[in-house]
Amino acid sequence: MKFVVSREALLKPLQLVGGVVERRQTLPVLSNVLMVIDGEQLSLTGTDLEVEIVARVPLEAPADAGEVTVPARKLVDICRSLPEGANIEFAQDEQRMVVKSGRSRFTLSTLPASDFPNVEDGPSDLQFACPQREIKRLIERTAFAMAQQDVRYYLNGMLWEVKEGQLRAVATDGHRMAMCTRPVPVSVEDTIQAILPRKGVLELSRLVDDIDDTVDVTLSANHIRVATGDYTFTSKLVDGKFPDYERVLPRGGDKVVFGPRSELKQAFGRTAILSNEKYRGVRLLLDDGVMTIVANNPEQEEAEEQVAVDYSGDSLEMGFNVSYLQDVANVISADHIKMTLSDANSSALLEEPEDGDSLYVVMPMRL
Repeated sequence: MKFVVSREALLKPLQLVGGVVERRQTLPVLSNVLMVIDGEQLSLTGTDLEVEIVARVPLEAPADAGEVTVPARKLVDICRSLPEGANIEFAQDEQRMVVKSGRSRFTLSTLPASDFPNVEDGPSDLQFACPQREIKRLIERTAFAMAQQDVRYYLNGMLWEVKEGQLRAVATDGHRMAMCTRPVPVSVEDTIQAILPRKGVLELSRLVDDIDDTVDVTLSANHIRVATGDYTFTSKLVDGKFPDYERVLPRGGDKVVFGPRSELKQAFGRTAILSNEKYRGVRLLLDDGVMTIVANNPEQEEAEEQVAVDYSGDSLEMGFNVSYLQDVANVISADHIKMTLSDANSSALLEEPEDGDSLYVVMPMRL
């Protein structure tokens, strides 16, 4: 196995593939990246047995075919440390991989490619293609609401729901929920649901860009595969039942507030400084034309912000985790946020005022 590749062509794909590789592995080969030369193409594969990413790098010069695995982190660090514009020469020498560039020379240990595991592929239930930007938007609009280490393992991921002509992403940690729905050219008779694991969602968001190039999505009973021109992403699905998110959506809220997004975002950020570090609670007090945000903490410190809003109706006081409100203000792109409230014990519904594709639900706190 022998080939030459430029640093710039190799570094980004290698970093994306290396991002899947876990530092601590029970199987030594799982901390390696699989390199395969086929014709004038190099493919790089990384996996942790749950998520697999394959990157394809075209080579400018003919290469000697072969396959081998090398330590992922060390190879990424070597490529990153080489000067820009450098060419990197790889040559396999029995059980070693010799990497040369300019006056630098590195010898890496290898493991046989036959030891490298494959993510098995089952029969697909559904296939469709859509622009990359749709996948990117679905993830960006909802990923922040995924749980991190909840015992309800199905919350540590994102629900993808496919209906006729649309793809919807839903994430919740039990305290707040984010939902985004985008039109995609897909034809299904019944609703299909799949739960992507948290790590898979984060890796996939690094692969797709805000561009019109299409991706091919394949859903099977246990796996999802997303393929672009340069990458193939495969992830196991979470085996579990996602909560009925439709029941969580607040109905019948009679208090509607329109507030300027950037001012609210800044006010939430400033009051958060003096909120209780553990519970992050703030009180929202609504009166005609004004929202007052109040935070205090066990040291008897207090912050108060007033924001002019479009609201007329009864006064209302509610408690919320300020981090959840900040997260929503960060992802909404409209100039204003629409909040629908009913009473102090009911969840708030946040969305964009017109033709938004996203909904956010935040449960109240008792303060």
